[in-house]
Amino acid sequence: MMKTEKLNLTQEWDKVFPKSENVDHCKVTFANHFGITLAADMYVPKGAEGELPAIAVCGPFGACKEQSSGLYAQEMAERGFLALAFDPSFTGESGGFPRAMHSPDIDVEDFQAAVDFLSCYDLVDPERIGIIGICGWGGMALQTACIDTRVKATVTSTMYDMSRVAGNGYFDSADSKEARKAAREAVNKQRTEVFRNGTYALAGGVVDPLPEDAPFFVKDYYDYYKTPRGYHPRSLNSNSGWTVTTQTSLMNTRLFTYAGEIDSAVLVIHGEKAHSCYLSRDAFKLLKGDNKELLIIPGAVHTDLYDRKDIIPFDKIQSFFEEYLK
Repeated sequence: MMKTEKLNLTQEWDKVFPKSENVDHCKVTFANHFGITLAADMYVPKGAEGELPAIAVCGPFGACKEQSSGLYAQEMAERGFLALAFDPSFTGESGGFPRAMHSPDIDVEDFQAAVDFLSCYDLVDPERIGIIGICGWGGMALQTACIDTRVKATVTSTMYDMSRVAGNGYFDSADSKEARKAAREAVNKQRTEVFRNGTYALAGGVVDPLPEDAPFFVKDYYDYYKTPRGYHPRSLNSNSGWTVTTQTSLMNTRLFTYAGEIDSAVLVIHGEKAHSCYLSRDAFKLLKGDNKELLIIPGAVHTDLYDRKDIIPFDKIQSFFEEYLK
């Protein structure tokens, strides 16, 4: 068995959503292939027997498992699935140093490590495993589906292609050699400063206080991460954010190279009014096969799919997994 480090896990219920009485909850840990120990919340339907279909959940990018991913996992457990919401490497209660760092290959490995754990867990049918990725982790979920044939079904919700945003800017507004060169120069200058000073500068989470002239999508994030609706002390977005240099790997990587070769089922969900909707629409164009579906939620903005249970199409997500994890 892979060696794991001992993590200091919070035992009290500290989620931003209420605890369900229809689900059993516990903390679990497991190691990825980089040797980093991940922390997760496992949600199991009360009274469950036999081998269950299982779902690993992560996201949004910069969030923690006490926020959206935990809400999704608990909801899916209420609907009959064993569900695992995990903190990615270097964030939340998971291990890894330096903190607030990430790399797309490690992100995918974290999803694969969750599948490793589920595949060997007594209550799980290893032939019926799916994944859900929210926001930036929707992109990582789709990237995982490109490589991991154990994943039989994937749901992306309000998905970000973080590599496209890092390379092209928001809305492709910096999609030029000149703009990318300027971004590279800035991040590499910062790397020199990190080495010289021995400390990692943090980029800052969601801006606070909120400027009056902030664009709508910034106000949308503020409304979730900086208010009682979604604030959590272990969330990067709610607090000091990622390290400045963490974008280096994203700037030099493009996701979805092999998206057209995904044979397993994929459901792509996005809000019609979300600033990020173009990312899901374009990613969906890469997918092939009659087991792929794009679902646009009328009137929904980006963070509506974080926690608005009256808007998140859980009935559709349930039926999708029931069909492809049967």
